[in-house]
Formats: sequence, structure tokens, C-alpha cells
Amino acid sequence: MKTLSTFLFVAAALSLHAQTPSSKKSPSLSPASPSSVGISAERLTRIDAMLEKSVTDGDIPGAVALIARNGKIVYHKAFGTADAAAGRKQQTDDIFRIASQTKAITATAVMMLWEEGKFQLDDPISNYIPEFKNPQVLQSFRYTDTSYTTRPADKEITIRHLLTHTSGLGYGVIDGDERMKMIYEKAGTTDLFTTDDVRIGDIVKKLAKLPLHHNPGEKFTYSMGLDVLGYFVEVVSGMPFDRFLRERLFDPLGMDDTWFYLPESKADRLVAIQQKENGKWANYPSTFYDVDYPIKGAKAFFSGGAGLSSTAKDYATFLQLYLNGGELNGVRILSRTTIATMMANQTGDLFGGTEQHYGLAFGVLTAGGVAKGGLGGEGTFVWGGYFNTQYFADPEEGIVGIIMKQTQGPVNDQTAWKFKQLVGASVDD
Repeated sequence: MKTLSTFLFVAAALSLHAQTPSSKKSPSLSPASPSSVGISAERLTRIDAMLEKSVTDGDIPGAVALIARNGKIVYHKAFGTADAAAGRKQQTDDIFRIASQTKAITATAVMMLWEEGKFQLDDPISNYIPEFKNPQVLQSFRYTDTSYTTRPADKEITIRHLLTHTSGLGYGVIDGDERMKMIYEKAGTTDLFTTDDVRIGDIVKKLAKLPLHHNPGEKFTYSMGLDVLGYFVEVVSGMPFDRFLRERLFDPLGMDDTWFYLPESKADRLVAIQQKENGKWANYPSTFYDVDYPIKGAKAFFSGGAGLSSTAKDYATFLQLYLNGGELNGVRILSRTTIATMMANQTGDLFGGTEQHYGLAFGVLTAGGVAKGGLGGEGTFVWGGYFNTQYFADPEEGIVGIIMKQTQGPVNDQTAWKFKQLVGASVDD
């Protein structure tokens, strides 16, 4: 009897942390004819022509594009090559390094725990990661020896600050401030894309000792804040971050191709990063990061800001969750009330001018952005990734649009804005 009681107690405890069934049951994404959801098949051919020309003209080596409306995939095509060295053609199920598109997934994990009452958004992060107590702001810097002075920040960094890139943290090797690059490098931080045997918790604790760009909440400064929150998820949930995402988000949504490090069985679907060399596409070499980080090395650094790889369909599934108000296939991941908070203007006028505001995970289109044209309806949420991937989701029209490429260096790539504009022009209802 005691054993049964213990089992029931454990089962009940586990159920508190599982995603809940929903009275709503939106089906998983599935193909359908464009006309069945008010999309013109003839107008979609304009996207074919645009992407084919972009490949032929050498503006991009290849791409995978996906469009869904009302939960139905009406366009999912591949163009060009996935690997210049191997000459492999692009396939619709190819896997791309999505870099900063990881951020919205990390923010989702944070808000899942917030819904469980684990913390408040304006809690100091030092309540959970004590190393962030008493943050300091950079005051002076000497280039000759990289020494610097600091002053106390006027407030603690909160979870909300980290979600909105207003914490004052920097971004190391890709930071816009040369001083911060030097400080982060000297401290031995790892920003992203590594095959080394490092752990996110160790890096976050190093980061906590470094100076801020500015007082928390004062400016929008793109940063490693979501990496900090990846570790925060580990602290609060008691689970490694990769396992949390797999069990709590990816498996329930059927996102089987989204990983920090790809299983061997999926490695051959990874698209090569390409660059222009003498007018031709060539595979990009390792620089400050190893281009093969998702398939080799220690596979230990779970970067909440930039570490995931995924397919167009998997990421469309994630965005569809948001268009559905937080539910997919009868599984409730987030409440629609939580999503309303996440899409609200969280940074005032610190981001995007009159065309966009920033929520807790996305840039969100305002009425001013709608008036500009070609960007979607009001409330459309967007972001992209370092290796040239982009997405948007339009709640007014029920449309998801994703275009995946993998390039570095100077390119004459106009596909991102053209794709979005042509998708909007395909609406026929």
C-alpha cells in the first residue's frame, strides 16, 4: 500500500509539470490546396519565379520556403543547392541552423514555467542565479590593456529585462561595441556555435561578472539574455535545458527535427553554410565558430539564444502554436492570455520606431508597419537568424511564412522582403 501511495504521489507531482490536455483540438499542420484556405495558386507561382531567379542569378545558393494558412500547408518547396562542395540539391526536409530563431523557443520555455507560478517577470534574476547580484555598468575602458572601471547599476536585472534585450548585457564576439568584444573575449565567454566542452551554466556565471552596456531597462541592446534564460530554465525546472525542450515542447508538438545537436541519423540533412568566392558559391570555412557544431564535438552547450537547428515545417509548427492561442493537437502549451502578454509592447519606444514594437519573444508589427505595406497585418510577429533564415506569422490572416537559407558574407539577397510581400499578395478570399 505504501508503494502504491508513493507511486501516486510521484505521478501527481509529475503531472503538475506536464503540458495539459485542452478542450480545443487544433490539428497538426497538413497539406491542402491553396484555394481551400483562400490563397491563389496562380499568385503563388510568383514565389516560384522569384526564388528560381534568385538562385539562377547567384543571389542565394538555395532555399526552402513554406506557407501555411489556417493550419494548412499550401506551399512547401525547395530550390537550388544545399551543399556547394557535394553538389547536393536542396530538399524540403533539410535541416538549417536557425540561430536567433532559438530565442522565441527559449522565451516560450520561460513562459511555460511562469504559467506554473514559479516566478514573476519582474523578479531579479539574481534570485535564481546569485552571481548576477549587484550588477555593474561599464564606465571607462583602456584599449592598451583592456582594463576598465565600472559604476553600480541603478537596479537589478530582471527576467523581463532578459526577455526584452534591455538588461544591458552584451553579445561578445558579435557585439556592436568593440570594448565589450574585448572584455568578453578576455573573460573567456562562449557566445554561440561551439563544439567545445563547455556548459551554459559556467558561461552564464562568467557573464554575470562582466560590466553592462547601460542600466537595466534603459536601452534595447541585443544580447545573450536568452542564453542566461536557458540556464534559468535549468535552475527552475531542475532539468537540462535540452531535455526540458524535448520533453515539454518538441515531443508534444511533434517537432522531431529540432535539436541543439543532431542525432547521427539526421546529420546528412544539415544544409552547408555557403559564401560567394570568385562569383561562385562555396562552403563556408570555420572562423570564430565551427560550422559543423550541430553534428560534432562535445555537444554540451545548449545556447538558448542561438543554438538550435530545425526544418521549415518544424518551425512552422511552433509558430502555428502561437496562431492557435497556445494549443496544438489538443495539447495546451501556453494560455492565450499569456500569449497576449508576450505580444504586448514590452519596451515602449526603445525598439522599432513606429513600425514595430518588441514583446517577450518577437518583433510585433504595429499599425504604422501595416501602413508601410508588404509586412503583414497588425500583430504580425517576426524574427530571423544569423545564417539568413526568416519567418513571420500573421494572426489576422492566419498565415505562417518561413524562408530558410544558409549564407554568410556579402550577398545580394532580396528574398526575405520579396517573399513576405508576395505571400500577402497571394491572399484571395
